[in-house]
Amino acid sequence: MTDRAASATSSQASTPGQYSGWTSRTPTNDLRLVFVCAIWITGFAQARGVKLETIASAQGFERIGLIDDAVEAFLATDADKKHLQLASRVARLFKAILPDPLANELAPLAVLVSYLAAKIQALGDPPGFSAATSDVEELLNDSIATEGYRIGPPSKPEALVNLSEIDFAALQEKFAKGHKRSEAEKLKRLIEGKLTQMLAASSSRIDVAEKFPKLIDEYNAGSQNIEPFFAELKEFARGLTQEEQRAVAEGLTEEKLALFDILTKPEPVLTKAEQADVKKVCRELLATLKREKLALDWLEKQQAKASVMQTLKMEMKRLPAQYSKEIRVEKMARAYAHVYDHYAGSNLN
Repeated sequence: MTDRAASATSSQASTPGQYSGWTSRTPTNDLRLVFVCAIWITGFAQARGVKLETIASAQGFERIGLIDDAVEAFLATDADKKHLQLASRVARLFKAILPDPLANELAPLAVLVSYLAAKIQALGDPPGFSAATSDVEELLNDSIATEGYRIGPPSKPEALVNLSEIDFAALQEKFAKGHKRSEAEKLKRLIEGKLTQMLAASSSRIDVAEKFPKLIDEYNAGSQNIEPFFAELKEFARGLTQEEQRAVAEGLTEEKLALFDILTKPEPVLTKAEQADVKKVCRELLATLKREKLALDWLEKQQAKASVMQTLKMEMKRLPAQYSKEIRVEKMARAYAHVYDHYAGSNLN
């Protein structure tokens, strides 16, 4: 580190928190803030067994391996991941001090930290990957200082697949041989994405969705290590796969299954024949609503909303005798709420 850099960091380190409330910065402030961030992220990484300076000085496959090891270390908890994402802002701060000569000294750290944060985000949804790496790319494009420190284009994340396409045996083998936290993170992100899709289709699946945060919280609280956590993720994913395939098993579309779940869960208990009668109601109710009631602007007209409610009320009378008056009223209210939420404007199909 240069004498000038040492002076800047020493001055800042002696007065921690002094600059945390800045709302505007002069070039000097930017420089000092960048060095504070550099000191913090270096210590943060070292506490987790990651030596950023070692990665920065490595080359080729050795650097790639060290980067993968660092990602694995930062995946220990959700808090660590969030801290690294915050630390990745050092790239933006770094750009603020260009073309200061000290940028040459900070370039490896700025690029590396941003790259690590992007790698972690890339374990999830690929559409977010471009945004995650934009700071890295801009930094490489705009700074002469980084010419000697090009990691190369960020690796393209593995395409996410449907849960039903997962080979769990192959997944377990990859987990056993590779970076366990990284593999667990990929599966976790896939489950999160699938849960979002499934809940959007049917709010009746909320009981399934509520189990997942509890699983994550238990792991983050340190009550289990990565092996049993990964095993629970696999089991949860298998359960979601079964739920995803339930519409086919019931002889319904996802759309009709959502309404069927509203009418049958948690009560009443029905025979197979009665379930078939309810499925018929679901099919005919949706057909009637789409054909006659659900205009693009139906939510904006009181008469149209009343007509939808009346249609639901009439169809509820066709439900089996197991449905008491109280149950019918409750089911009608839930069915109307579902139609209200899922069949408005551009959601009509």
